[in-house]
Amino acid sequence: MDTGVEGLRVLVTAGAQGIGLAITEAFAAGGAQVHICDVDERALAEVRARWPGVGQSVADVSDAAQVDALFAQLASRWDSRLDVLVNNAGVAGPTAALEDVEPEAWARTIAVNLTGTFLCARRAVPLLKAAGGGAIVNLSSTAGRLGFPLRTPYAASKFGVIGLTQTWAMELGPCGIRVNAVLPGVVAGERQERVIAAKAASLGIGHEAMRARVLSKVSLRRMVSAQDIAHQILFICSPAGAAISGQSLSVCGNVEHLG
Repeated sequence: MDTGVEGLRVLVTAGAQGIGLAITEAFAAGGAQVHICDVDERALAEVRARWPGVGQSVADVSDAAQVDALFAQLASRWDSRLDVLVNNAGVAGPTAALEDVEPEAWARTIAVNLTGTFLCARRAVPLLKAAGGGAIVNLSSTAGRLGFPLRTPYAASKFGVIGLTQTWAMELGPCGIRVNAVLPGVVAGERQERVIAAKAASLGIGHEAMRARVLSKVSLRRMVSAQDIAHQILFICSPAGAAISGQSLSVCGNVEHLG
């Protein structure tokens, strides 16, 4: 299938595992030129073995110096041009009542999920402008539109990502740069299982009971896959999505509420 992304120069942050890996593989399979960063060197090595054409950097997006080094590498590789930035890097943060959230855990969650998104977009914009326009996709969450009890830092960071998205869409639209947020819901995988386990422990119930409670709040009564997220991102970055900007696009099976 022609996805319309062939030849695009694409950076995916945290692109070596989970949702990020699905995004990386979808763009690479569609013929895009892909570069990824991640903090997990072992995961990067696994991607290198499967997709030798995908460029790689070890980088923590919450560290401005590491982001600067990442974009210096990109500028050299692609003649200071970029077509797509996917701000995927994020952490789940703590599961705890508000009064039990440690300031250090708050700071780390905000640093990766919100500051990291800012730092990467800040450096990407000159390259996108040099390319004549392009797309930024920021990963938010259904927790960024509904709130999420016991997940204060995560929800705050994901609401913030939507604020950045709407602001940048207005600011960068005249330059031909589209900016959208994608809001995953309950995504199947190890990370989701850890979140379910933490909430089950916090509430004093079993893992399967917690899973059933989570899915009871999803209209389709199922989790979404990492590939579901990747397909949405490919669409909005392709010519088919050329008129879409400033939007918060949920891929969640219609999560009705969180709790």
